[in-house]
Amino acid sequence: MGFDEVIPLLGDFGKYQKRVYFLLCLPAITSAFHKLGNVFLLAEPQYRCKRPDEPFDSDYALPNSEFEKWYPYDALHGKFSQCQIRSGNSTTHCNDFIYSHDDYGYTTVIEWNLTCEKAYLIATCNSMFMVGVMLGSIIFGETSDRWGRKLTFLVSSILQVVFGVIAAIAPEFWTFAISRMVVGAAASGVFLVAYVMGLEMVGPSKRLLAGMVVFIFFSGGYVLIALFAKLLPNWRHLQLALTLPGVLFIFYWWFIPESVRWLLSKNKIDEAKKIIQQVAKTNNKTISDQQLNTLLKNGEDDDKKETSQVTASVIDLFKHSSLRKRSLIIFFDWCANNITYYGLSWNTNNLGGNPYLNFVISGAVETPANIFTLLTLNRWGRKVILCGSMIFAGVALLATLLIPVNIVWLTVILAMLGKISITVSYGTIYIFSAEQFPTVVRNAGLGASSTFARLGSIMAPYINVMAHVWRPFPLLVFGALALLGGVLSLMLPETLNKKLPETLAEGEAFGKKSKDNAQLKTVQVIEPSSDANEKEDATTDSNLLKKSGDENGTS
Repeated sequence: MGFDEVIPLLGDFGKYQKRVYFLLCLPAITSAFHKLGNVFLLAEPQYRCKRPDEPFDSDYALPNSEFEKWYPYDALHGKFSQCQIRSGNSTTHCNDFIYSHDDYGYTTVIEWNLTCEKAYLIATCNSMFMVGVMLGSIIFGETSDRWGRKLTFLVSSILQVVFGVIAAIAPEFWTFAISRMVVGAAASGVFLVAYVMGLEMVGPSKRLLAGMVVFIFFSGGYVLIALFAKLLPNWRHLQLALTLPGVLFIFYWWFIPESVRWLLSKNKIDEAKKIIQQVAKTNNKTISDQQLNTLLKNGEDDDKKETSQVTASVIDLFKHSSLRKRSLIIFFDWCANNITYYGLSWNTNNLGGNPYLNFVISGAVETPANIFTLLTLNRWGRKVILCGSMIFAGVALLATLLIPVNIVWLTVILAMLGKISITVSYGTIYIFSAEQFPTVVRNAGLGASSTFARLGSIMAPYINVMAHVWRPFPLLVFGALALLGGVLSLMLPETLNKKLPETLAEGEAFGKKSKDNAQLKTVQVIEPSSDANEKEDATTDSNLLKKSGDENGTS
Protein backbone atom coordinates (compact mmCIF):
# COMPACT_ATOMS: atom_id res chain seq x y z
CA MET A 1 0.00 0.00 0.00
CA GLY A 2 1.14 3.60 -0.60
CA PHE A 3 1.56 4.30 3.09
CA ASP A 4 4.35 1.71 3.25
CA GLU A 5 6.25 3.90 0.80
CA VAL A 6 5.68 6.99 2.96
CA ILE A 7 6.46 5.62 6.45
CA PRO A 8 10.28 5.56 6.00
CA LEU A 9 10.16 9.32 5.39
CA LEU A 10 8.00 9.91 8.47
CA GLY A 11 10.00 7.63 10.74
CA ASP A 12 9.00 4.08 11.62
CA PHE A 13 8.09 5.06 15.18
CA GLY A 14 8.37 8.81 15.62
CA LYS A 15 7.04 11.17 18.28
CA TYR A 16 3.55 11.29 16.74
CA GLN A 17 3.24 7.50 16.48
CA LYS A 18 4.45 7.04 20.05
CA ARG A 19 1.79 9.39 21.43
CA VAL A 20 -1.05 7.79 19.51
CA TYR A 21 0.27 4.28 20.11
CA PHE A 22 0.26 4.86 23.88
CA LEU A 23 -3.39 5.91 23.75
CA LEU A 24 -4.21 2.86 21.63
CA CYS A 25 -2.54 0.57 24.17
CA LEU A 26 -4.87 1.67 26.98
CA PRO A 27 -7.86 -0.33 25.65
CA ALA A 28 -5.80 -3.47 26.33
CA ILE A 29 -6.19 -2.73 30.04
CA THR A 30 -10.00 -2.62 29.90
CA SER A 31 -9.96 -5.63 27.58
CA ALA A 32 -8.33 -7.57 30.42
CA PHE A 33 -10.89 -6.12 32.86
CA HIS A 34 -13.82 -7.52 30.92
CA LYS A 35 -12.30 -10.81 29.78
CA LEU A 36 -10.95 -11.83 33.18
CA GLY A 37 -13.06 -9.89 35.67
CA ASN A 38 -15.54 -12.76 35.74
CA VAL A 39 -13.09 -14.65 37.98
CA PHE A 40 -14.28 -12.40 40.82
CA LEU A 41 -17.71 -11.37 39.52
CA LEU A 42 -18.70 -15.04 39.38
CA ALA A 43 -16.51 -16.24 42.25
CA GLU A 44 -17.99 -19.19 44.12
CA PRO A 45 -17.41 -19.01 47.89
CA GLN A 46 -17.76 -21.87 50.34
CA TYR A 47 -21.39 -22.45 51.25
CA ARG A 48 -23.69 -24.77 53.15
CA CYS A 49 -27.43 -25.30 53.39
CA LYS A 50 -29.30 -22.86 55.60
CA ARG A 51 -30.69 -24.59 58.68
CA PRO A 52 -34.36 -24.10 59.62
CA ASP A 53 -34.97 -20.81 61.47
CA GLU A 54 -31.34 -19.76 60.88
CA PRO A 55 -30.93 -16.09 59.83
CA PHE A 56 -29.55 -15.51 56.32
CA ASP A 57 -26.71 -13.40 57.71
CA SER A 58 -25.45 -16.23 59.93
CA ASP A 59 -21.77 -17.05 59.96
CA TYR A 60 -20.70 -19.89 57.66
CA ALA A 61 -18.43 -21.50 60.27
CA LEU A 62 -19.95 -24.11 62.58
CA PRO A 63 -18.53 -26.55 65.12
CA ASN A 64 -17.90 -30.02 63.68
CA SER A 65 -20.65 -31.38 65.88
CA GLU A 66 -23.16 -29.11 64.15
CA PHE A 67 -21.94 -30.14 60.69
CA GLU A 68 -22.31 -33.80 61.68
CA LYS A 69 -25.79 -33.14 63.03
CA TRP A 70 -27.18 -31.30 60.03
CA TYR A 71 -25.18 -32.31 56.93
CA PRO A 72 -24.50 -35.77 55.43
CA TYR A 73 -20.86 -36.56 54.73
CA ASP A 74 -19.86 -36.57 51.04
CA ALA A 75 -17.25 -39.35 50.86
CA LEU A 76 -16.49 -38.66 47.18
CA HIS A 77 -15.30 -35.11 47.89
CA GLY A 78 -14.11 -35.74 51.44
CA LYS A 79 -16.30 -33.08 53.08
CA PHE A 80 -19.80 -32.43 54.36
CA SER A 81 -22.44 -31.95 51.67
CA GLN A 82 -23.02 -28.39 50.48
CA CYS A 83 -26.32 -29.15 48.80
CA GLN A 84 -28.16 -31.45 51.21
CA ILE A 85 -29.39 -31.11 54.77
CA ARG A 86 -30.78 -33.63 57.22
CA SER A 87 -34.47 -33.47 57.97
CA GLY A 88 -35.44 -36.03 60.57
CA ASN A 89 -34.29 -39.44 59.33
CA SER A 90 -33.94 -38.32 55.70
CA THR A 91 -31.91 -35.83 53.69
CA THR A 92 -33.31 -33.21 51.36
CA HIS A 93 -31.89 -30.79 48.81
CA CYS A 94 -31.98 -27.20 49.98
CA ASN A 95 -32.81 -23.93 48.22
CA ASP A 96 -31.34 -21.45 50.70
CA PHE A 97 -27.68 -21.17 51.63
CA ILE A 98 -25.26 -19.62 54.07
CA TYR A 99 -22.07 -18.35 52.41
CA SER A 100 -18.53 -17.87 53.64
CA HIS A 101 -17.04 -14.39 53.25
CA ASP A 102 -13.47 -15.38 54.11
CA ASP A 103 -12.26 -15.16 50.49
CA TYR A 104 -14.87 -13.12 48.61
CA GLY A 105 -17.42 -10.43 49.27
CA TYR A 106 -20.88 -10.30 47.72
CA THR A 107 -20.69 -12.08 44.34
CA THR A 108 -23.30 -12.96 41.71
CA VAL A 109 -23.21 -16.53 43.01
CA ILE A 110 -24.45 -15.31 46.38
CA GLU A 111 -27.06 -12.94 44.93
CA TRP A 112 -28.67 -15.51 42.64
CA ASN A 113 -27.72 -18.74 44.46
CA LEU A 114 -25.71 -20.15 41.54
CA THR A 115 -24.95 -23.29 43.52
CA CYS A 116 -25.49 -27.05 43.36
CA GLU A 117 -27.83 -27.79 40.42
CA LYS A 118 -27.42 -24.20 39.18
CA ALA A 119 -23.61 -24.13 39.39
CA TYR A 120 -23.41 -24.82 35.64
CA LEU A 121 -24.78 -21.29 35.04
CA ILE A 122 -21.38 -19.91 36.06
CA ALA A 123 -19.76 -21.76 33.16
CA THR A 124 -22.65 -20.81 30.88
CA CYS A 125 -22.15 -17.12 31.62
CA ASN A 126 -18.42 -17.37 30.89
CA SER A 127 -19.07 -19.26 27.66
CA MET A 128 -21.68 -16.71 26.57
CA PHE A 129 -19.09 -13.99 27.10
CA MET A 130 -16.65 -15.80 24.80
CA VAL A 131 -19.41 -16.30 22.21
CA GLY A 132 -19.74 -12.52 22.33
CA VAL A 133 -15.99 -12.15 21.81
CA MET A 134 -16.18 -14.42 18.76
CA LEU A 135 -19.15 -12.54 17.28
CA GLY A 136 -17.51 -9.20 18.03
CA SER A 137 -14.31 -10.10 16.22
CA ILE A 138 -16.35 -11.07 13.16
CA ILE A 139 -18.82 -8.16 13.20
CA PHE A 140 -16.43 -5.37 14.15
CA GLY A 141 -13.68 -6.77 11.95
CA GLU A 142 -16.08 -6.39 9.02
CA THR A 143 -17.37 -2.95 10.01
CA SER A 144 -13.86 -1.60 10.58
CA ASP A 145 -13.02 -2.46 6.98
CA ARG A 146 -16.32 -1.08 5.67
CA TRP A 147 -17.06 1.98 7.85
CA GLY A 148 -13.58 2.77 9.08
CA ARG A 149 -11.51 2.06 12.17
CA LYS A 150 -12.48 5.25 13.95
CA LEU A 151 -16.28 4.89 13.73
CA THR A 152 -16.11 1.21 14.67
CA PHE A 153 -13.97 2.06 17.69
CA LEU A 154 -16.49 4.71 18.81
CA VAL A 155 -19.53 2.44 18.42
CA SER A 156 -17.91 -0.51 20.19
CA SER A 157 -16.66 1.77 23.01
CA ILE A 158 -20.19 3.10 23.61
CA LEU A 159 -21.67 -0.41 23.58
CA GLN A 160 -18.99 -1.61 25.99
CA VAL A 161 -19.86 1.09 28.53
CA VAL A 162 -23.65 0.97 28.14
CA PHE A 163 -23.96 -2.79 28.49
CA GLY A 164 -21.29 -2.89 31.18
CA VAL A 165 -23.47 -0.58 33.27
CA ILE A 166 -26.58 -2.65 32.46
CA ALA A 167 -24.72 -5.73 33.71
CA ALA A 168 -23.91 -3.90 36.96
CA ILE A 169 -27.58 -3.10 37.65
CA ALA A 170 -29.02 -6.37 36.30
CA PRO A 171 -32.03 -7.50 38.38
CA GLU A 172 -31.60 -11.19 37.55
CA PHE A 173 -29.05 -13.63 36.13
CA TRP A 174 -30.02 -13.75 32.44
CA THR A 175 -29.98 -9.96 32.09
CA PHE A 176 -26.48 -10.03 33.54
CA ALA A 177 -25.33 -12.90 31.29
CA ILE A 178 -26.71 -11.39 28.07
CA SER A 179 -25.30 -7.95 28.92
CA ARG A 180 -21.91 -9.53 29.56
CA MET A 181 -22.11 -11.27 26.19
CA VAL A 182 -22.66 -7.91 24.47
CA VAL A 183 -19.78 -6.48 26.51
CA GLY A 184 -17.63 -9.36 25.23
CA ALA A 185 -18.49 -8.47 21.64
CA ALA A 186 -17.89 -4.77 22.22
CA ALA A 187 -14.63 -5.33 24.12
CA SER A 188 -13.43 -7.47 21.23
CA GLY A 189 -14.22 -4.61 18.84
CA VAL A 190 -12.51 -1.99 20.99
CA PHE A 191 -9.31 -3.99 21.36
CA LEU A 192 -9.32 -5.31 17.80
CA VAL A 193 -9.58 -1.85 16.23
CA ALA A 194 -7.08 -0.26 18.62
CA TYR A 195 -4.58 -3.06 18.02
CA VAL A 196 -4.85 -2.85 14.25
CA MET A 197 -4.70 0.96 14.20
CA GLY A 198 -1.55 0.81 16.31
CA LEU A 199 0.10 -1.63 13.91
CA GLU A 200 -1.03 0.21 10.78
CA MET A 201 0.80 3.42 11.66
CA VAL A 202 4.27 2.00 12.43
CA GLY A 203 6.94 0.84 10.03
CA PRO A 204 7.97 -2.79 9.43
CA SER A 205 11.05 -2.54 11.64
CA LYS A 206 8.92 -1.65 14.69
CA ARG A 207 5.88 -3.81 13.95
CA LEU A 208 7.06 -6.79 16.01
CA LEU A 209 7.73 -4.54 19.01
CA ALA A 210 4.43 -2.67 18.63
CA GLY A 211 2.55 -5.95 18.48
CA MET A 212 4.23 -7.07 21.73
CA VAL A 213 4.16 -4.01 23.98
CA VAL A 214 0.36 -3.77 23.90
CA PHE A 215 0.13 -7.05 25.80
CA ILE A 216 2.22 -5.67 28.63
CA PHE A 217 -0.69 -3.25 29.10
CA PHE A 218 -3.05 -6.25 29.00
CA SER A 219 -1.00 -7.92 31.72
CA GLY A 220 -1.17 -4.73 33.78
CA GLY A 221 -4.96 -4.69 33.50
CA TYR A 222 -4.98 -8.36 34.45
CA VAL A 223 -3.18 -7.63 37.74
CA LEU A 224 -5.32 -4.55 38.51
CA ILE A 225 -8.48 -6.67 38.54
CA ALA A 226 -7.39 -8.36 41.77
CA LEU A 227 -6.78 -4.96 43.40
CA PHE A 228 -10.23 -3.71 42.38
CA ALA A 229 -11.85 -6.95 43.56
CA LYS A 230 -10.16 -6.67 46.95
CA LEU A 231 -11.16 -3.03 47.41
CA LEU A 232 -14.70 -3.48 46.04
CA PRO A 233 -16.16 -6.68 47.51
CA ASN A 234 -19.66 -6.05 46.10
CA TRP A 235 -19.85 -7.44 42.55
CA ARG A 236 -22.03 -4.55 41.32
CA HIS A 237 -19.43 -1.99 42.40
CA LEU A 238 -16.68 -4.10 40.85
CA GLN A 239 -18.53 -4.37 37.53
CA LEU A 240 -18.92 -0.58 37.44
CA ALA A 241 -15.24 -0.07 38.28
CA LEU A 242 -14.22 -2.37 35.43
CA THR A 243 -16.61 -0.62 33.02
CA LEU A 244 -16.35 3.13 33.65
CA PRO A 245 -12.69 3.57 32.54
CA GLY A 246 -14.00 2.72 29.06
CA VAL A 247 -15.75 6.12 28.97
CA LEU A 248 -12.31 7.58 28.21
CA PHE A 249 -12.22 5.83 24.84
CA ILE A 250 -15.38 7.56 23.64
CA PHE A 251 -13.40 10.81 23.65
CA TYR A 252 -10.76 9.25 21.37
CA TRP A 253 -13.02 10.35 18.50
CA TRP A 254 -11.53 13.84 18.86
CA PHE A 255 -7.92 12.79 19.46
CA ILE A 256 -7.16 9.69 17.39
CA PRO A 257 -6.92 10.06 13.59
CA GLU A 258 -8.47 7.63 11.15
CA SER A 259 -6.15 4.94 9.82
CA VAL A 260 -4.23 6.28 6.83
CA ARG A 261 -4.15 2.80 5.32
CA TRP A 262 -7.94 2.56 5.50
CA LEU A 263 -8.38 6.03 3.98
CA LEU A 264 -6.11 5.11 1.08
CA SER A 265 -7.94 1.81 0.57
CA LYS A 266 -11.19 3.82 0.23
CA ASN A 267 -9.55 6.34 -2.11
CA LYS A 268 -9.88 9.18 0.42
CA ILE A 269 -6.55 10.61 -0.65
CA ASP A 270 -6.96 14.19 0.59
CA GLU A 271 -7.86 13.10 4.14
CA ALA A 272 -4.92 10.72 4.16
CA LYS A 273 -2.55 13.47 3.01
CA LYS A 274 -3.66 15.80 5.82
CA ILE A 275 -2.90 13.16 8.44
CA ILE A 276 0.44 12.29 6.83
CA GLN A 277 1.49 15.95 6.84
CA GLN A 278 0.40 16.26 10.49
CA VAL A 279 2.56 13.25 11.37
CA ALA A 280 5.48 14.71 9.42
CA LYS A 281 5.18 18.05 11.22
CA THR A 282 5.10 16.44 14.68
CA ASN A 283 8.05 14.19 13.80
CA ASN A 284 10.03 17.17 12.43
CA LYS A 285 10.05 15.69 8.93
CA THR A 286 9.33 17.36 5.60
CA ILE A 287 7.54 15.75 2.65
CA SER A 288 6.64 17.78 -0.42
CA ASP A 289 3.23 17.32 -2.04
CA GLN A 290 4.88 16.13 -5.25
CA GLN A 291 6.97 13.56 -3.39
CA LEU A 292 3.92 12.38 -1.45
CA ASN A 293 1.83 12.01 -4.60
CA THR A 294 4.56 9.98 -6.29
CA LEU A 295 4.96 7.60 -3.34
CA LEU A 296 1.22 7.07 -2.96
CA LYS A 297 0.88 6.42 -6.70
CA ASN A 298 3.67 3.82 -6.63
CA GLY A 299 2.06 2.08 -3.68
CA GLU A 300 -1.32 2.07 -5.43
CA ASP A 301 0.23 0.39 -8.48
CA ASP A 302 1.80 -2.28 -6.26
CA ASP A 303 -1.56 -2.93 -4.61
CA LYS A 304 -3.20 -3.51 -7.97
CA LYS A 305 -0.58 -6.14 -8.77
CA GLU A 306 -1.14 -7.86 -5.42
CA THR A 307 -4.93 -7.93 -5.69
CA SER A 308 -4.66 -9.51 -9.13
CA GLN A 309 -3.16 -12.65 -7.58
CA VAL A 310 -5.36 -15.75 -7.41
CA THR A 311 -6.59 -16.57 -3.90
CA ALA A 312 -7.82 -19.84 -2.43
CA SER A 313 -10.15 -20.96 0.37
CA VAL A 314 -9.79 -23.10 3.49
CA ILE A 315 -11.25 -26.03 1.54
CA ASP A 316 -8.14 -26.02 -0.66
CA LEU A 317 -6.02 -26.78 2.40
CA PHE A 318 -7.72 -30.17 2.69
CA LYS A 319 -7.16 -31.16 -0.95
CA HIS A 320 -3.45 -31.78 -0.40
CA SER A 321 -2.19 -34.38 2.08
CA SER A 322 0.73 -32.45 3.56
CA LEU A 323 -1.21 -29.20 3.85
CA ARG A 324 -4.15 -31.08 5.34
CA LYS A 325 -2.00 -32.68 8.03
CA ARG A 326 -0.29 -29.41 8.94
CA SER A 327 -3.58 -27.49 8.97
CA LEU A 328 -5.27 -29.97 11.30
CA ILE A 329 -2.30 -29.81 13.70
CA ILE A 330 -2.37 -26.00 13.61
CA PHE A 331 -6.13 -25.89 14.24
CA PHE A 332 -5.72 -28.27 17.19
CA ASP A 333 -2.85 -26.18 18.57
CA TRP A 334 -4.93 -22.99 18.46
CA CYS A 335 -7.84 -24.71 20.22
CA ALA A 336 -5.56 -26.32 22.83
CA ASN A 337 -3.73 -23.06 23.49
CA ASN A 338 -6.95 -21.12 23.96
CA ILE A 339 -8.58 -23.73 26.19
CA THR A 340 -5.46 -23.90 28.34
CA TYR A 341 -4.82 -20.14 28.47
CA TYR A 342 -8.34 -19.17 29.48
CA GLY A 343 -8.86 -22.30 31.52
CA LEU A 344 -5.81 -21.50 33.66
CA SER A 345 -6.72 -17.81 33.87
CA TRP A 346 -10.22 -18.62 35.12
CA ASN A 347 -9.15 -21.55 37.32
CA THR A 348 -7.04 -19.66 39.87
CA ASN A 349 -9.87 -19.91 42.43
CA ASN A 350 -9.64 -23.71 42.35
CA LEU A 351 -5.90 -23.94 43.00
CA GLY A 352 -6.15 -23.43 46.75
CA GLY A 353 -4.43 -20.79 48.84
CA ASN A 354 -5.12 -17.07 48.43
CA PRO A 355 -7.23 -16.56 45.26
CA TYR A 356 -6.16 -12.92 44.91
CA LEU A 357 -2.46 -13.77 45.07
CA ASN A 358 -2.94 -16.65 42.64
CA PHE A 359 -4.67 -14.31 40.20
CA VAL A 360 -1.98 -11.63 40.48
CA ILE A 361 0.77 -14.18 39.82
CA SER A 362 -1.18 -15.57 36.86
CA GLY A 363 -1.33 -12.10 35.31
CA ALA A 364 2.17 -10.99 36.23
CA VAL A 365 3.89 -13.98 34.61
CA GLU A 366 2.58 -12.96 31.19
CA THR A 367 4.98 -10.03 30.84
CA PRO A 368 8.22 -12.07 31.15
CA ALA A 369 6.63 -14.74 28.95
CA ASN A 370 5.98 -12.20 26.18
CA ILE A 371 9.46 -10.69 26.51
CA PHE A 372 11.00 -14.17 26.35
CA THR A 373 9.07 -14.87 23.15
CA LEU A 374 10.20 -11.60 21.58
CA LEU A 375 13.87 -12.23 22.41
CA THR A 376 14.04 -15.88 21.32
CA LEU A 377 11.64 -16.24 18.41
CA ASN A 378 14.11 -15.15 15.74
CA ARG A 379 17.08 -16.86 17.41
CA TRP A 380 15.94 -20.32 18.44
CA GLY A 381 13.30 -20.90 15.80
CA ARG A 382 9.52 -21.15 15.93
CA LYS A 383 9.28 -24.93 16.15
CA VAL A 384 11.57 -25.45 19.14
CA ILE A 385 9.79 -22.71 21.12
CA LEU A 386 6.28 -23.90 20.25
CA CYS A 387 6.94 -27.58 20.91
CA GLY A 388 9.10 -26.90 23.95
CA SER A 389 6.62 -24.52 25.60
CA MET A 390 3.56 -26.72 24.95
CA ILE A 391 5.29 -29.89 26.14
CA PHE A 392 6.66 -28.12 29.22
CA ALA A 393 3.21 -26.68 29.99
CA GLY A 394 1.66 -30.13 29.62
CA VAL A 395 4.21 -31.81 31.89
CA ALA A 396 3.93 -29.08 34.56
CA LEU A 397 0.13 -29.25 34.63
CA LEU A 398 0.01 -33.06 34.66
CA ALA A 399 2.59 -33.08 37.47
CA THR A 400 0.03 -31.37 39.72
CA LEU A 401 -1.76 -34.73 39.93
CA LEU A 402 1.20 -36.08 41.92
CA ILE A 403 1.14 -33.29 44.51
CA PRO A 404 -0.53 -34.07 47.87
CA VAL A 405 -3.64 -31.98 48.54
CA ASN A 406 -2.05 -30.26 51.54
CA ILE A 407 0.95 -28.89 49.56
CA VAL A 408 -0.98 -26.07 47.89
CA TRP A 409 2.04 -23.87 47.14
CA LEU A 410 3.63 -26.50 44.91
CA THR A 411 0.40 -26.94 42.93
CA VAL A 412 0.25 -23.16 42.42
CA ILE A 413 3.89 -23.04 41.25
CA LEU A 414 3.35 -25.83 38.71
CA ALA A 415 0.14 -24.22 37.45
CA MET A 416 1.93 -20.88 37.01
CA LEU A 417 4.80 -22.56 35.15
CA GLY A 418 2.13 -23.97 32.87
CA LYS A 419 0.65 -20.48 32.46
CA ILE A 420 4.02 -18.97 31.53
CA SER A 421 4.64 -21.71 28.99
CA ILE A 422 1.22 -21.51 27.37
CA THR A 423 1.60 -17.72 27.07
CA VAL A 424 4.87 -18.26 25.20
CA SER A 425 3.19 -20.92 23.10
CA TYR A 426 0.33 -18.66 22.07
CA GLY A 427 2.62 -15.89 20.92
CA THR A 428 4.50 -18.44 18.85
CA ILE A 429 1.60 -20.38 17.34
CA TYR A 430 0.19 -17.23 15.74
CA ILE A 431 3.45 -16.46 13.99
CA PHE A 432 4.30 -20.09 13.23
CA SER A 433 0.91 -20.81 11.66
CA ALA A 434 0.96 -17.60 9.63
CA GLU A 435 4.22 -18.77 8.08
CA GLN A 436 2.96 -22.32 7.47
CA PHE A 437 0.01 -21.30 5.28
CA PRO A 438 0.71 -20.38 1.63
CA THR A 439 0.18 -16.71 0.76
CA VAL A 440 -2.90 -17.44 -1.38
CA VAL A 441 -4.71 -18.99 1.59
CA ARG A 442 -2.97 -17.34 4.55
CA ASN A 443 -5.88 -15.04 5.39
CA ALA A 444 -8.40 -17.89 5.27
CA GLY A 445 -6.09 -20.21 7.22
CA LEU A 446 -5.61 -17.69 10.02
CA GLY A 447 -9.34 -16.99 10.09
CA ALA A 448 -10.10 -20.71 10.49
CA SER A 449 -7.43 -20.96 13.20
CA SER A 450 -9.03 -18.05 15.03
CA THR A 451 -12.40 -19.81 14.89
CA PHE A 452 -10.93 -22.94 16.49
CA ALA A 453 -9.34 -20.72 19.15
CA ARG A 454 -12.70 -19.15 19.96
CA LEU A 455 -14.33 -22.57 20.21
CA GLY A 456 -11.64 -23.54 22.70
CA SER A 457 -12.34 -20.54 24.92
CA ILE A 458 -16.08 -21.30 24.81
CA MET A 459 -15.43 -24.85 26.05
CA ALA A 460 -12.93 -23.89 28.78
CA PRO A 461 -15.51 -22.83 31.42
CA TYR A 462 -17.27 -26.20 31.26
CA ILE A 463 -13.95 -27.96 31.83
CA ASN A 464 -13.34 -25.78 34.88
CA VAL A 465 -16.76 -26.54 36.33
CA MET A 466 -15.80 -30.23 36.43
CA ALA A 467 -13.62 -29.32 39.41
CA HIS A 468 -16.84 -29.78 41.40
CA VAL A 469 -16.68 -33.48 40.52
CA TRP A 470 -12.91 -33.91 40.84
CA ARG A 471 -10.72 -30.93 41.69
CA PRO A 472 -7.65 -31.93 39.59
CA PHE A 473 -9.77 -32.58 36.47
CA PRO A 474 -9.29 -29.17 34.76
CA LEU A 475 -5.50 -29.23 35.10
CA LEU A 476 -5.48 -32.83 33.84
CA VAL A 477 -7.38 -31.84 30.68
CA PHE A 478 -5.35 -28.67 30.08
CA GLY A 479 -2.09 -30.55 30.59
CA ALA A 480 -3.08 -33.41 28.29
CA LEU A 481 -4.15 -31.01 25.51
CA ALA A 482 -0.96 -28.95 25.77
CA LEU A 483 1.27 -32.03 25.81
CA LEU A 484 -0.52 -33.58 22.83
CA GLY A 485 -0.32 -30.32 20.90
CA GLY A 486 3.41 -30.03 21.56
CA VAL A 487 4.09 -33.61 20.43
CA LEU A 488 1.96 -33.23 17.28
CA SER A 489 3.75 -29.99 16.42
CA LEU A 490 7.01 -31.90 16.09
CA MET A 491 5.66 -32.92 12.68
CA LEU A 492 5.50 -29.29 11.51
CA PRO A 493 8.45 -27.91 9.49
CA GLU A 494 10.57 -25.07 10.85
CA THR A 495 9.91 -21.70 9.17
CA LEU A 496 12.70 -19.50 10.54
CA ASN A 497 14.96 -18.27 7.72
CA LYS A 498 12.88 -20.17 5.16
CA LYS A 499 11.21 -18.85 2.02
CA LEU A 500 7.49 -18.60 2.72
CA PRO A 501 5.25 -20.66 0.41
CA GLU A 502 3.26 -18.55 -2.05
CA THR A 503 1.11 -21.10 -3.91
CA LEU A 504 -0.71 -24.25 -2.81
CA ALA A 505 1.90 -26.33 -4.64
CA GLU A 506 4.70 -24.62 -2.72
CA GLY A 507 2.73 -25.09 0.49
CA GLU A 508 2.40 -28.82 -0.18
CA ALA A 509 6.15 -29.11 -0.79
CA PHE A 510 7.11 -26.83 2.11
CA GLY A 511 9.36 -28.55 4.63
CA LYS A 512 10.28 -31.40 2.31
CA LYS A 513 13.92 -31.73 1.30
CA SER A 514 14.47 -29.89 -1.96
CA LYS A 515 17.15 -27.91 -3.70
CA ASP A 516 14.73 -25.03 -4.06
CA ASN A 517 14.28 -24.49 -0.31
CA ALA A 518 16.91 -21.76 -0.20
CA GLN A 519 17.42 -19.96 3.08
CA LEU A 520 16.44 -16.32 3.28
CA LYS A 521 16.56 -13.62 5.90
CA THR A 522 14.34 -13.99 8.96
CA VAL A 523 10.69 -13.42 8.17
CA GLN A 524 9.34 -10.79 10.54
CA VAL A 525 5.66 -10.97 11.34
CA ILE A 526 3.36 -9.45 13.90
CA GLU A 527 3.66 -10.63 17.47
CA PRO A 528 0.21 -10.88 19.03
CA SER A 529 0.98 -12.81 22.24
CA SER A 530 -1.28 -15.07 24.25
CA ASP A 531 -4.46 -13.47 23.72
CA ALA A 532 -4.19 -13.32 19.94
CA ASN A 533 -7.24 -15.35 20.70
CA GLU A 534 -9.43 -12.97 22.38
CA LYS A 535 -7.09 -10.27 22.23
CA GLU A 536 -7.47 -9.81 18.51
CA ASP A 537 -9.00 -11.21 15.38
CA ALA A 538 -6.44 -13.21 13.45
CA THR A 539 -7.78 -12.25 10.05
CA THR A 540 -7.65 -8.49 10.42
CA ASP A 541 -3.94 -7.88 10.10
CA SER A 542 -3.19 -10.65 7.64
CA ASN A 543 -2.27 -8.09 5.00
CA LEU A 544 0.29 -6.65 7.39
CA LEU A 545 1.61 -10.15 8.01
CA LYS A 546 1.92 -10.72 4.29
CA LYS A 547 3.54 -7.33 3.76
CA SER A 548 6.13 -7.94 6.48
CA GLY A 549 6.89 -11.33 5.02
CA ASP A 550 7.30 -9.90 1.54
CA GLU A 551 9.60 -7.13 2.73
CA ASN A 552 11.89 -9.47 4.65
CA GLY A 553 11.55 -12.72 2.80
CA THR A 554 12.38 -11.52 -0.69
CA SER A 555 15.49 -9.51 0.04
